[in-house]
Amino acid sequence: MKAGDRAYAALRDDIVEWRLLPGAVLVEVEQAERLGLSRTPLREALARLTAEGLATAQRGRGVVVSNLSLSQLGELYELREALDSKAAALAAQRGASARFADLRDRFWASPALLADENIQRSVYYALASELDAAIGAAISNSFLSQSRRRLGVHLARARRIARDDVPRLRQAAVEHATIAGAIAGGDAPLAAAATAVHLSNSLNHIRTNYPKEAIDG
Repeated sequence: MKAGDRAYAALRDDIVEWRLLPGAVLVEVEQAERLGLSRTPLREALARLTAEGLATAQRGRGVVVSNLSLSQLGELYELREALDSKAAALAAQRGASARFADLRDRFWASPALLADENIQRSVYYALASELDAAIGAAISNSFLSQSRRRLGVHLARARRIARDDVPRLRQAAVEHATIAGAIAGGDAPLAAAATAVHLSNSLNHIRTNYPKEAIDG
């Protein structure tokens, strides 16, 4: 992996995981030293983060981690509902039913995994990623897939808040099972509707638990 790619991946993960908070100044010298890189690949990484909206250039401060306010979050979820509901509907029309039936069954079993051990929770996170990948593979629409990927990095920052909330994860597992079951059954309207319900519940949960440092803006 190139040094610039390595710097980008490290900084992106720090932003998504809230190790770098909104408004944090990404000082070139400090970040280069922390990551063990020269300033040239770090500048490349900062340029990519800025282009993606994870960082922003501010006069007199340099590059800072961008804010993600509640109002911006609402806008992101409006777009996400449009994209993901359409993707679920297309997957119901074009996807392999057996694959989604298997995912449905595994999601129905997954609430039992969300008990005490973090390693058990990681199984659920992997399963959610598998469903998302299966939908992406089934839709056969490169433009829709690209739009979902570009939006995903911003949504990952918000979803991180809910990762340790077991009651919400159990509810989300049931919602994912419903989505996967609708796709397996070839029911496009139900798949879209179930996706919209899941996203509405997710947004409401995030709004309730959003960190104070990101509310302003």
